[in-house]
Amino acid sequence: MNRAFTRKKDKSWMHTPEALAKHHITYNAKFLGSTEVDQPKGTEVVRDAVRKLKFQRHIKKSEGLKIPKVELQISIYGVKILDPKTKDVQHNCQLHRISFCADDKTDKRIFTFICKDLESNKHLCYVFDSEKCAEEITLTIGQAFDLAYRKFLESGGKDVETRKQIGSLQKRIQELESENSELKKQLHNLEEQLMISQVSPAGGVSVKAPPTDIFDMVPFSPGAVLTPVPANNGTSTAQLLARPAKSNAGKDLFGAEPFDPFICGASEFPPDIQSTLDEMQRQRWFVRSYCTLNPQRVSSSSERRACPCAHSGVSTAQSML
Repeated sequence: MNRAFTRKKDKSWMHTPEALAKHHITYNAKFLGSTEVDQPKGTEVVRDAVRKLKFQRHIKKSEGLKIPKVELQISIYGVKILDPKTKDVQHNCQLHRISFCADDKTDKRIFTFICKDLESNKHLCYVFDSEKCAEEITLTIGQAFDLAYRKFLESGGKDVETRKQIGSLQKRIQELESENSELKKQLHNLEEQLMISQVSPAGGVSVKAPPTDIFDMVPFSPGAVLTPVPANNGTSTAQLLARPAKSNAGKDLFGAEPFDPFICGASEFPPDIQSTLDEMQRQRWFVRSYCTLNPQRVSSSSERRACPCAHSGVSTAQSML
């Protein structure tokens, strides 16, 4: 292994300072994966991690799985690992968290670096496979360290604190975006449940039930008929839809015939009461006949007093009624 933080005297840096300070350098490689290590640096530590991930790669190949390709963006702020097609950031390794970087001299395609994870606070070794650029990528990361250290000396350490704050804010932004995405999913599920609840089993939209009072009854309206409709509790209530037909003449408020003892059947009263009613009926017929035959005489005050309507039998009938 060869540590890339120390530049050899016979080698110059490959990129201009502006390219790493204001922009980034891009490389393509295959990502073997990452694994936890016990130490933040060390050649043996890296070798063990490479052996472990190479063994896992052989297992994946035997299962027909391909090694994923990634895009590396290197700058004085860190190393970003992105999806080459979607450009989604898979890992963002800040430079001040990278403690070791090396390429494998026995296998020139392999290079690694160790970075302290921001969330778990553990050291992870990232291993990559680049057929032609393993050493160049290692030197580029070393040049980024050199430029970042010079900038740190010029700013008196303030730049590192700023990058830490930026890193914390970026982490918080990612957490909020994840939370926002989860809330959107929950809102979408609630909207689907609401749409399903509004659709009847037959496929049509259910009709909203009419408002009811505290007794689960539809409020009364004087100009409508009562039609049974299902209530909220499963029983039948009445819904007011149209004006009723006019009540039949001669009926009372409840739709029943007024009581008249003179037209009731004989079997509805005891014999003594029935005989009295029969006598009153005969007297009533006599009064009506007299008034019909002598209308002019009955109209005068004197004849009205002498009218048989003042007969004691009529008075008796009125008292009974």
